[in-house]
Amino acid sequence: MNPKIWLSSPHMGETEQRYVQEAFATNWIAPLGPHVDGFEKDLGTYCGVDHAAALSSGTAALHLALILVGVKAGDEVLCQSMTFSASANPIVYQGAVPVFVDSERQTWNLDPEALQAAIEDRMARRGSKPAAVIAVHLYGMPAQMDRIQQICQQYEIPLIEDAAEALGSRYKNQACGSLADLSILSFNGNKIITTSGGGALLSNHEDWIRQARFLATQARDAAPHYQHSQIGYNYRMSNVLAGIGRGQMEVLDARVRFRRAHYTYYREQLGSLPGIGWQEEAPDSFSNRWLTTLTLNPALSGGITREDLRLALERDNIESRPLWKPMHLQPVFAEAPFYGAGVAEELFDQGLCLPSGSNLTQGDLERVVRIIQSLF
Repeated sequence: MNPKIWLSSPHMGETEQRYVQEAFATNWIAPLGPHVDGFEKDLGTYCGVDHAAALSSGTAALHLALILVGVKAGDEVLCQSMTFSASANPIVYQGAVPVFVDSERQTWNLDPEALQAAIEDRMARRGSKPAAVIAVHLYGMPAQMDRIQQICQQYEIPLIEDAAEALGSRYKNQACGSLADLSILSFNGNKIITTSGGGALLSNHEDWIRQARFLATQARDAAPHYQHSQIGYNYRMSNVLAGIGRGQMEVLDARVRFRRAHYTYYREQLGSLPGIGWQEEAPDSFSNRWLTTLTLNPALSGGITREDLRLALERDNIESRPLWKPMHLQPVFAEAPFYGAGVAEELFDQGLCLPSGSNLTQGDLERVVRIIQSLF
């Protein structure tokens, strides 16, 4: 069997181990420590945001963001439907109700027109506006943030930016992770940089980040004994994992260059095949191309489907993956309202994520392309 080609595997640099060894040498193993402080500073500087809290996951960061903007049981939160379930699950953690919104066709992200229609309809039905909006930069592609921000400001609804997949991406020369009052990042093992597991919450509002750190360390009151006046969470990142993150930040821009080069190669080699389309980068956007994604329309490809591509790659021991199954199609959210025209469903039916890790070799890329071309 041919060697495995992974979709997006971790890619370590030169200095991560040094930071980790330093944590061991100084016995800063438990949560908090100088690497946590340093990693938070690195993230804030890179994204152009004043404050950051290093946390155990992007999901934890999103949960805290919902708490900070005041989402409570019975509220409604509007969320992009085409995303990973971690964008929606924290809504339910708060006892709130997710309301899912369709994608637009260029970036595949939150459709501003569907968003506005959803807000107005929910207000008419309930007599109150949604408690928050969650916009996602899908596969590292920036959403149409100007229009989304404008709509949220018009109705005075807090906007949370889910930039879990978009560290290193930019919108109108502003870093993703800085495009809302609260933004979240993920450092899961398959992301563009990783701390093995981890995430961050970013904001220019110091009070929010201070409160996030408090809640993330079990909300322990300032007392010599253990005293708690509100519910807290075990959401802080450890000093060891933050050390990995500091090393990964040193190679982030190089990782972005590799992934963008992979996208360019795939597009040059596969773009002329009938029925293939791509997630397009708008002129005012810069995507980290976390994953290279394509669509395949069987009506134009002679009947070849997305699943034909995936299975052919799988037979050659190459990992690929359908696009995220939209949240409004998930069994767990079957009762949730949805607003849109079926764009997310069409993308799911036709879309495929190709191997995109920054540690892929030229031979790996050629093997992927050869398998796909052979089907045509």
